[in-house]
Amino acid sequence: MEQLRENEVRILLALEKLKGSVKVDKLAESTGLDESAISRAILSLSQNGLLTLREESIHILKLSNEGKAYADHGLPEERLVLLSFQSGGRISIREAAGKLELSEAMIPVVLGWIQKKKLGKVTKIGEDVYIDVQKEPTKSTADSVLRLVRDKSELVLERVASEAQTIVMELKKRRLIEESRRSDRWVELTNEGWKTIEKGVQVSSETSVLTPELITSGKWREARLRKYNITAQVAEVWPGKKQPYNRFLDELRSKLVSLGFQEMVGPIVEMMFFNCDSLFMPQDHPAREIHDIYFVKNPEYGNLDQYQDYLENIKETHENGWKTGSTGWNYQFSKQESARLVLRSHGTAISARTLISKSLLVPGKYFSIARCFRPEVTDRTHLTEFNQVEGIVVGENLTLRNLLGILERFAIELAGADRVKFRPDYFPFTEPSVELAAYKEGYGWLEFGGSGIFRPELTQSLGVKVPVLAWGLGVDRLFMMKNQIDDIRDLFTQDLNWLRRKEVQ
Repeated sequence: MEQLRENEVRILLALEKLKGSVKVDKLAESTGLDESAISRAILSLSQNGLLTLREESIHILKLSNEGKAYADHGLPEERLVLLSFQSGGRISIREAAGKLELSEAMIPVVLGWIQKKKLGKVTKIGEDVYIDVQKEPTKSTADSVLRLVRDKSELVLERVASEAQTIVMELKKRRLIEESRRSDRWVELTNEGWKTIEKGVQVSSETSVLTPELITSGKWREARLRKYNITAQVAEVWPGKKQPYNRFLDELRSKLVSLGFQEMVGPIVEMMFFNCDSLFMPQDHPAREIHDIYFVKNPEYGNLDQYQDYLENIKETHENGWKTGSTGWNYQFSKQESARLVLRSHGTAISARTLISKSLLVPGKYFSIARCFRPEVTDRTHLTEFNQVEGIVVGENLTLRNLLGILERFAIELAGADRVKFRPDYFPFTEPSVELAAYKEGYGWLEFGGSGIFRPELTQSLGVKVPVLAWGLGVDRLFMMKNQIDDIRDLFTQDLNWLRRKEVQ
């Protein structure tokens, strides 16, 4: 009869009842042991050849909130096509959106899926868009997959039929299905383990604690002391650490300071004066519409009294060019509109504030890591809130070549890019203007943002008489490239598994 420790005997007997194979986490239910005790016993038994331990990596599928709604009520494109058929084969998108309670943002998405899946014909007549359907639509495989995932408490991707896995991938891209990875550990009895159980097992009498009584009585000499196994596995511990993206921002700030840049700051609630007017953006520019800027409701306007001298310069520059050599934008500038309060839509507003600061140094290098806000449609590359790393370099005889050198160094050192390229671009406040894109092996090309040399209409109206190089890069995308993340929403994830396992670099 084999003599084993108590926990080892309990695990062997549990495996016998479970037909020799079980997941490790199920052993806790069967034996009543905690995770660390099970791990130590499994290690000892495997070293003695009585069982084997294997790991199986699986992908768990669950529905997002949007996916749950579609599983209950149907995919919006299929509901819309069915409504069109029930309405005689044609319905206007406006009427259908009202009946199905589709938001304005969802309409082009739904129309796109109708065309991609060839569910119906999309026709524009005048200002209206119509959906024509010739035959009664049937439920799709995608709809069946959504309901299958809903009805299962846990669905494993590897166990989904091969023909349905393509549909799963499509639903993942639409953010209707969320996938998480899990490693399951299995233990199995070996032939030697079965033979040991057949012969019989007995709990050995071992002492794990050397008590005062054992020492004073002298019984410690007869006691069989348990060996201490320094290789035994223990329960995982998750120490406290900074959120990965916040840590990256702190490191980025330190690197820019080490490169000689000074940090500049500014308010999140900004006036149009700094957000647009001082940057030579005309007051009728499309980027100042409600679709591109968040306007503050209360209060609506700020106070420009301390900026009156600059305000007059900027007003004349917009209207007729002032002393800059420009013809301006030739319209009636509104001082009231200039005081309008908005949420900062780009970091360049902070640069404008810095240029009129009494602490401005010439030559000087400045940066900011600015939280910005735009009413974007959220997807894998856009959020309504985002960070920009903004910078300016002020000094005599600066050229475009200096700017390109700075941008290339940023892309390589801050994002770990392998190659960079520049494309001509347009911004109302820079000339020439350049867009930066960077490439990383295994990740691909990614656009980072714009840059250029501030126009005289901007610098001279703010009292600056030397060239100013300016750049504004999507710091969120810098982090995504460095860490090979393909969805910007993962930067702010609440997935504890990802946060815990993200390595400290």
